[in-house]
Amino acid sequence: MQLHLEFSGRVFHWRGPAPHYFIAVPEHESQDLKAIQKAVTYGWGVIPARVRIGETAFTTSLFPKDGRFLVPIKNSVRKAEQLREGDVVTIRLEVG
Repeated sequence: MQLHLEFSGRVFHWRGPAPHYFIAVPEHESQDLKAIQKAVTYGWGVIPARVRIGETAFTTSLFPKDGRFLVPIKNSVRKAEQLREGDVVTIRLEVG
C-alpha cells in the first residue's frame, strides 16, 4: 500500500523535553494517512515516510497528535533549506 501526498504547512518549534521542529499535516491529508495507518505503522501509531522539502529528501516517522500527524524536520534539513520557525513550506510525502 502506497500513498503520495503534497501539501504546505508552517514550521513550528515544540519546546518539550526533546525540542524539535515540525510541520503539521493538514486535516484532509491526515485522514488519508489514518486510512492506511494500521497497514504501515511499526508501533505507537507512528508512520515511516519519505519526505522531500525543496531539494532535500529524507526519511522520518510521522507522529499522530490531536487527530492529525506531525512531520519532524531534521536539523540537517532545516539548515539545507534555510528553514525558520514560521516559514510555510511545501512537503512531498510518500508512505508505503
